[in-house]
Amino acid sequence: MSTYQIKRGDTLSAIAARNHTSVSALMQANPKIKNADLIYAGDTLNIPGRNDSYGARPPADHSPAIRPQQGPSPVDAPAGSRGSAFETARQYLGWNARDLKVSNNPVGRAMHDWVPNNVNCANFVSGVLQASGQISASQHNNSVYGLMHNLDRDPQFRRVSLQNARPGDVVSMRTAHGQHVVMFAGWQNGRPTFIGSNNVNRDGSQRVTISSMNYPIMAIHQYQG
Repeated sequence: MSTYQIKRGDTLSAIAARNHTSVSALMQANPKIKNADLIYAGDTLNIPGRNDSYGARPPADHSPAIRPQQGPSPVDAPAGSRGSAFETARQYLGWNARDLKVSNNPVGRAMHDWVPNNVNCANFVSGVLQASGQISASQHNNSVYGLMHNLDRDPQFRRVSLQNARPGDVVSMRTAHGQHVVMFAGWQNGRPTFIGSNNVNRDGSQRVTISSMNYPIMAIHQYQG
């Protein structure tokens, strides 16, 4: 998945045509767009690739995975059922962390608004897990190691390998400057993708995106409930 900054005069249909995708796919990748005829110059769009898939890894014969049908996903949907952490996270694609953590929706209410805008990765993942009913408010932690420790102590979670990961699993990584935590989002062209609050804005602040990452993985926690 790539991104595109909307320019004056752009239309969603023209952007879709230039990127070999459809208006419906663009709206699915950008849940904040409610009206296909109403977009704003300066906003950033997630552009889905032809082979993007958010389901499980394709089978061994490399036949394409079936893309799950997209049902209603209102931003103010109630906390999801247990095991729905990925679907909960995907509702907030394109949201800036600074806006999400002060919003009146399940993940926003679970996040801590005092966390700086450039370090919300654990705050976002904790918020998603909490809104999905997988952890309690007392298990919410705004540091990667703190969240890892809490999940290690929770009998409802177990560590798994990347090969056995499922969408929504919590993936803690080691970076050049510290740690980062995201959620597994499926396989794209044989490469793992991850959804999380990432430092992609020009000012260094975070936004919820899906992307591939090459950081060393410290742990993958899978919910067993």
